[in-house]
Amino acid sequence: MTPARPGGRRLVLLRHAKAEAGNGAGDALRPLALAGRTQCGSVGASLAAAGLVPDHVLVSSAVRTRQTWDLVRGALGTAVAPHVDVSDRLYEADVADVLDLVRGVDPGVATLLVVGHEPTMSGTAAGLSRSGEGGEAARATVRAGLPTAAYAVLEVEDWASLERGGATLVDVVRPA
Repeated sequence: MTPARPGGRRLVLLRHAKAEAGNGAGDALRPLALAGRTQCGSVGASLAAAGLVPDHVLVSSAVRTRQTWDLVRGALGTAVAPHVDVSDRLYEADVADVLDLVRGVDPGVATLLVVGHEPTMSGTAAGLSRSGEGGEAARATVRAGLPTAAYAVLEVEDWASLERGGATLVDVVRPA
């Protein structure tokens, strides 16, 4: 992955790792499955290798997204201590909600990670992407939906003025 242009920002939209099937306690309380826990180590290693260690993290309040972030953070290394906001709003967010949350991020943040749900993560990536950029494979993946533990990487100029069509889809990654 190429480094962000000077002054550019990286937005990483991560779908949570594989969760257990409904457990009768409600969707928001579903924990990660064993396979999901394993996926998180690969996600953390992939983010670190790509130079995408976040400065700030927005996490849905659902159990599976919080567990995903906790395990990804562990795989990034002990020195990683970004600012983390856990948001009930992100749990049932649509693209407009995600954009509102992103626009509120401190302008000094270079890499922002959002840990959320489908179809919102892929919808946000597709909605932000400039037409014709980012490679056909990446665009096809976000149109089809991000699989569990996959993430889209977008380059943006700044958080506060981010609009639909205002980012470049750089890559979609499905860690092993």
